[in-house]
Amino acid sequence: MSEFDFHDLESAPSASRPMLEAVTKSLGFTPKLYAGLAESPTALQVYLDAAAAFGKSSLGAAEQQVVLLATSVENGCEFCVAAHSFIARNMVKVPSPVVDALRAGRALPDARLDALATFTRAVVRDRGGVTPGMLAATFAAGFSRAQVLDVIVGVSVKTLSNYANHLLKTPINPQFAQEAWQPLHAA
Repeated sequence: MSEFDFHDLESAPSASRPMLEAVTKSLGFTPKLYAGLAESPTALQVYLDAAAAFGKSSLGAAEQQVVLLATSVENGCEFCVAAHSFIARNMVKVPSPVVDALRAGRALPDARLDALATFTRAVVRDRGGVTPGMLAATFAAGFSRAQVLDVIVGVSVKTLSNYANHLLKTPINPQFAQEAWQPLHAA
């Protein structure tokens, strides 16, 4: 049970309402993460702005989903793994074997995406302090310095939402229920 409310357009603080309205209009429903973040208009605005900025990064749509899913799995966020598994499979069309491997914390069947997932996991685990060898392997896989920095942006976006979901105890929307997931690591 959460100590927090999950707002709709009527219950949300007035400053959060336009943001919730835009998300709901765009997606056709309100993801519970946004409904929970709406308690703080600042938190909701920061998340939306950061996610939009990451969406414009030098990483492609599939690469972005790899970063977001790898971060969410590493952080044990049930809501974000379910949501991004749904987005990756159904909206971005990331191949299911790639999504399945990300969810399981296994090597990906695509070598370049596997290097990206491995680097992302290392960034999360090592709090950005990756080894020179890890960085070299990421460059060798064809990623640029800008893309490596954009991974940090993606990790930041997802860490914000992963931590918020842990605090909020965010329930999974019915739209994402088919992608329900349990953390790989015991708490």
